[in-house]
Amino acid sequence: MEKVKPKKHLGQHFLTDLGIAEKIAKAVTGHQDVRKVLEIGPGMGVLTDFLLKENWDLYLVDIDSESIQYLHQKYSDLGDKIIEADYLKKDFGPIMGGSYAVAGNFPYNISSQIFFKILEERNSVTEVVCMLQKEVAQRIASPKGNKDYGILSVLLQAYYEIEYLFTVPPGVFNPPPKVNSGVIRLKRNKVRQLECDEKLFFRVVKQGFNTRRKTLRNALKPLGLSDKLKEDAILDKRAEQLDVQEFVILTKKLQESWNQ
Repeated sequence: MEKVKPKKHLGQHFLTDLGIAEKIAKAVTGHQDVRKVLEIGPGMGVLTDFLLKENWDLYLVDIDSESIQYLHQKYSDLGDKIIEADYLKKDFGPIMGGSYAVAGNFPYNISSQIFFKILEERNSVTEVVCMLQKEVAQRIASPKGNKDYGILSVLLQAYYEIEYLFTVPPGVFNPPPKVNSGVIRLKRNKVRQLECDEKLFFRVVKQGFNTRRKTLRNALKPLGLSDKLKEDAILDKRAEQLDVQEFVILTKKLQESWNQ
């Protein structure tokens, strides 16, 4: 089989270090007794080999037709579990048939979009173990009050317990990226429904961080603050100073002010 050439327009950086691939595969725990794993962007299957050794019920999705052809030759037993598709655009609910974990070496250029899709599928995706740009990985795992803390931090931490596992240097990829990578693990928590309007919660978080240097009193003006709410001390803070629960409280206060 001819090796697949990494394609710049797809953000492909193929992992070449088998030790790191094994470490990532072993980080998948099967949280909530889930056995199905969807690997995003398997490339030539360096991580896939170790996921198969862990005996997961494995599905592969890749947008690159050359990779798909290679994977079909390498893993002929997987058959239609090898899926040529854009993960961001395909509905995996019917394919996975219930709860599943996600693993992969995510392309840097779409990693944030992948996580927004995972948020949409949060009641099916029980665990995520992935490698992505270190800065993004740190942002997702960051606690409140940190300069890295942002929209994805709050939204993902609302539904997942998040651990930053380890850092990966550029030299173990072909081609090497210009920055370090980070591996993180997300495990679905017990929150099925936030104690507020979830769509409004998403809006409040995004609006709050859009102008993160401003106080929430100024940042949230476009949402329409009542005179009473404007006096609330929580609005003296900036978005990065609020944890998930405080954003839930703020969302409820905003909703209540609209209903008065």
